[in-house]
Amino acid sequence: MTPATARLLTPRRLLTASIVVAVVTITLKTLAWYLTDSVGLLSDAMESFVNLASAIFGLVMVTIAARPADEDHPYGHHKAEYFSSGFEGALIIAAAAGIVWAAGHRLFDPQPLERVGWGLGLSVASSALNGLLAWVMFRSAKEHRSIALEADAKHLVTDVWTSVGVIVGIALVQVTGWLWLDPVVAIGVALNILWEGFHLMWRSSQGLMDEAVEPDVMAAIRQTLDTFSRTRGEMAIVRFDHITTRKAGQRRFVDLHMHLPATWSLGRAAALRASVEQALMHAVPGLRASIQLLPSDVEAHFDDPKDLK
Repeated sequence: MTPATARLLTPRRLLTASIVVAVVTITLKTLAWYLTDSVGLLSDAMESFVNLASAIFGLVMVTIAARPADEDHPYGHHKAEYFSSGFEGALIIAAAAGIVWAAGHRLFDPQPLERVGWGLGLSVASSALNGLLAWVMFRSAKEHRSIALEADAKHLVTDVWTSVGVIVGIALVQVTGWLWLDPVVAIGVALNILWEGFHLMWRSSQGLMDEAVEPDVMAAIRQTLDTFSRTRGEMAIVRFDHITTRKAGQRRFVDLHMHLPATWSLGRAAALRASVEQALMHAVPGLRASIQLLPSDVEAHFDDPKDLK
């Protein structure tokens, strides 16, 4: 994705587009259910209502996350996106439960389907819209490092798979005449999307608990620090330790100690620290580095269990 495209396809704009697409797909799928009386298509329409609610909530959270740091939130509002992801996961689980409930009743009271051709055509059209938007969202989510956008894209993908399962089920009903296939397929689709809901909630919980940055990001941090490490013989002149990281939405944070010779002037040490910070932020976009200066022969003891008593 080019920088110009990334600036155009912002999380807020794509989530706004998701709301519009959700309204369109709800209309198409509800009409498909009305024409066919298929419980599978009803479950598909219910899933789209969840898409609408989650897109609205995601837009609100992304808007909050974009706010600058203030006196009450000195580290920013980036974690707001995790609430969106967790909420979306909960809605996916709720939608799956609703689908199972609706399909369970039809399983014991199968009904013939009507005007299947129109229903399938409308369902395919709505799935194409969701699939296209999800593809764009996944690319933009990676570029902007937005978990809210990624969550909405995954939700759209589950909606597409729901539609595919429903379409296959209805087609099999028409070919075989087995009316019970319609609710069975709906239940199978619901059980399948449950996994995505639980996975999104788990990822949100990890983010809210200050999960460490990804392995590739940590590797980039260590590689950058290695370029500043200096030795004289077997003695380390400049070294780094106590490197801890965390991530919050689009932001990445790293805290570390930089050990320098005690004979260095404060100005020289500060200049090197500024160079290290700039190099880290260049290597990892969106990174905020906090570096504590210590003499080479001094070790920090904040991890000592005796100091935690």
